[in-house]
Amino acid sequence: MNNQINIRMIRETDNIELAKIIRACLSEFNAVKPGTVYYDDTTDHLYEIFKKERSKYFVVEIDGKVAGGAGIYPTSGLEDDTCELVKMYLLKSARGKALGKILLQKCIAVAKEEGYKKMYLETMPELKLAIPMYQKYGFIFLNGPKGHSGHTGCDVWMMKELT
Repeated sequence: MNNQINIRMIRETDNIELAKIIRACLSEFNAVKPGTVYYDDTTDHLYEIFKKERSKYFVVEIDGKVAGGAGIYPTSGLEDDTCELVKMYLLKSARGKALGKILLQKCIAVAKEEGYKKMYLETMPELKLAIPMYQKYGFIFLNGPKGHSGHTGCDVWMMKELT
């Protein structure tokens, strides 16, 4: 294959494949723990979740097959000018192709279009490939969580000003 890459909005038919990818990534990095998206029922229903106003979820396809995705979401308890970067995961075979950076840049650009001034995220130290990328894009560490994501298993919190 020639690695045709396509980034598009989520479709209902993506739910099963995205849930498999998210759980496979968490397993790969030994991050299967309570209070994470691994056990979150919403992981199986992303299309429905991202119908919410001011939320967007982008799917990456490589040669027509779903390889991962990322989204922005107005998480409960966050200020109106703040969205959360959520469910950013890529298959191992999709890494090293700058797709994480492309997804992150897309999420940042769309967050600005939606009127957000800040982007928040929650992650875990086990997801060691993502944290340096977040730092490179201007995310700074916070001392505690913001909002009410329900993901108590995440113990790394970061925020970025969208300028």
